[in-house]
Amino acid sequence: MSATTETLYGNIDTALFSRFSQIKLLVCDVDGVFSDGNIYLGNNGEELKGFNTKDGYGIKSLDSCGVDVAVITGRRSTIVENRMNSLGVKHLVQGRVDKDSAIKEIMALCGVSKHEVASVGDDMPDIGMFANSAIGIAVADAHPFVKQKADFVTLTKGGKGAVREVCDILLQSKGSLESIHGASV
Repeated sequence: MSATTETLYGNIDTALFSRFSQIKLLVCDVDGVFSDGNIYLGNNGEELKGFNTKDGYGIKSLDSCGVDVAVITGRRSTIVENRMNSLGVKHLVQGRVDKDSAIKEIMALCGVSKHEVASVGDDMPDIGMFANSAIGIAVADAHPFVKQKADFVTLTKGGKGAVREVCDILLQSKGSLESIHGASV
C-alpha cells in the first residue's frame, strides 16, 4: 500500500502530492471546469455563464505562492475574457481547439517545463493538455475517458468549486494554505 498525505479533500498519494508542490503553472479549460458546462442563450443573442466565487478566490490565492494561471478554451467569449481579467489571469487563449499546441506556447512564454505544469479539464479536447503536464486533473463530472487519462480526479464538479479544490491542494502542497487572505472575486 502506498503512502498518502491528508488534504482538505481527503488523502492523496504522497508521490502525487509531492508533484503538486513542484507546479508553477496551472492551465484550465473553461466550460465544464470554471463553469458547470451550461451555456445560457437569450432571445437577443446574449450568452450567460455562471462562475463560482470560490474558484475565483482560489485563483487569486495562487499568486501568493508563485503559481501562474492560464486558460485555454475552444470557444470565444467576452464573458470569459472579463472574468479572467478580473481574476488576474495573465494567459488567456480562446478559440483554440488544439489545446496541445496552445499549452506548449504558454509553457514557452512562462519558461516552465512539463514537470512544473498541471492542467484541469473535463472533456476530450483537454487530453492534449494532460499530455504536456506533470499532473492532468479531471473534474468530478468529467467525461469517463478523460477521468481515465487523468492523474487526479477532483471530488468537486466543474463550476461548483473544482478549481478551488485544485488551488487548495496546490497551496497546501506548498505550505501556503493557512496564510491566504483576501476577498472573494
